[in-house]
Amino acid sequence: MRRILLATAFAAAVPVAHAADLTRAVEIVEGKCFVCHGLEGESSSPVFPRLAGQHAAYVARQLADYKSGRRKNDTMQSMVSDLSADDFRLLGMYFESKPTRKHEVADPELAQMGRFIYNRGNPYSGVAACADCHGAAGHGTDKLPRLGGQHAQYVENQLKAFSRRERTNDNAVMHTIASKLSELELKAVSSYVSGLQ
Repeated sequence: MRRILLATAFAAAVPVAHAADLTRAVEIVEGKCFVCHGLEGESSSPVFPRLAGQHAAYVARQLADYKSGRRKNDTMQSMVSDLSADDFRLLGMYFESKPTRKHEVADPELAQMGRFIYNRGNPYSGVAACADCHGAAGHGTDKLPRLGGQHAQYVENQLKAFSRRERTNDNAVMHTIASKLSELELKAVSSYVSGLQ
């Protein structure tokens, strides 16, 4: 019954998808993704990303990067090892079709500092404004991730991975930007984007 409800919701959001595509996407989500990311893409753990509303092309590319080893994560590599490029496309469409939710920030004062950095950068240390690439509302693009509503801890972890050059599959500009963020700025920006929708 749950599979039918998920497929019906997916079909309503993505009317051009075929019934077999819908069934396949739901099958993968129920068999693999839901444990960490939830059936609706709303991960309950701050270490796993929220996928609801994330751009389909971006999700598909990240999954392909996990499979090829360009993006490192043992758990994700094993999860996608038996999936195809078409499966990645379907999962991207599935999660993009899910509605995002507004989340309260844990520390509103810290988030206000993050708002400044996100929108204006830090001209004194050479940090570019996040909004210049990810958009004022944090919605990103097909090539850049949606940050709005993402778990603060997840964003912080990814910024640290960029700073240490452990994450190399994405935009190399992020290495420079993340390495210039102070610990306080990094936490503030992460807090701020978690409250965007």
